[in-house]
Amino acid sequence: MLSLLLFVLASCEKDEHRIYFEGGNAPELTASVTGNIPLTFANADKEAITLNWTNPDYQFTTGVSSQDVSYLLEIDTTGSNFTNPKRRTLSIKSGLSKTITQGELNDYLLNTLELKPEMPHAVEMRVTASLTGNAVPVTSNVLAFTITPYTVPPKVAPPANGELYIVGDATPGGWDNPVPKPAQQLTQVSPTLYEITLALSGGKSYLFIPVNGSWDAKYGFTGEKNKNNVNGDDFKSGGNDMKAPDAGGTYKIQVNFQTGKYTLTKQ
Repeated sequence: MLSLLLFVLASCEKDEHRIYFEGGNAPELTASVTGNIPLTFANADKEAITLNWTNPDYQFTTGVSSQDVSYLLEIDTTGSNFTNPKRRTLSIKSGLSKTITQGELNDYLLNTLELKPEMPHAVEMRVTASLTGNAVPVTSNVLAFTITPYTVPPKVAPPANGELYIVGDATPGGWDNPVPKPAQQLTQVSPTLYEITLALSGGKSYLFIPVNGSWDAKYGFTGEKNKNNVNGDDFKSGGNDMKAPDAGGTYKIQVNFQTGKYTLTKQ
């Protein structure tokens, strides 16, 4: 009985010394630039902005927390209130600053937020701090900027004549060149994007050519012949034969010179 009484008293003593969270301060966010952030392709490797923020100083009954604090930097369009599913988020472990180059920021705007180039856009940034497991998050003030993303030169130079054809034994016209026109001519959707919907023979090969009836120029896989991902991969000028999917059928083929990638989608 005496042992049981001592155990109960000890347990009560432990309960009286539990650690409680008492609060934290929202980070104060500042930036190396205000207002307009200039971006140019020539300065892609140079700094666009450096963001700094203060530690939230999480407080517990035992004092200031010694746990690591993680930060989430968010970049979004003004008016979205950081609910835009396309917003850019950067996770930062224990740091109190982040430098972003002009090329990186331009990429966030064009490829994540999907904003139009050569146009000014209103953009906001904020930082949210949290403890392990995203516990007790606190959010900073919001900084507003105007940024004009620039057009990035295409990864692969598009055809100068604005035409593109598909040729190969995976196509109805086989390797005969010239190919059937307009059946095997891709539609130019934009200066850097071409597409066609076509029946392909499974497991066969194909290439893209800019001039119907000529082998002087071609676009193909960047790697070894027929070793490409059959659902889409990288391509280049002068590349190798590309293998079609094993399952024959009708496919929508998109050739994107901006990104240097092509894709196939079964219809």
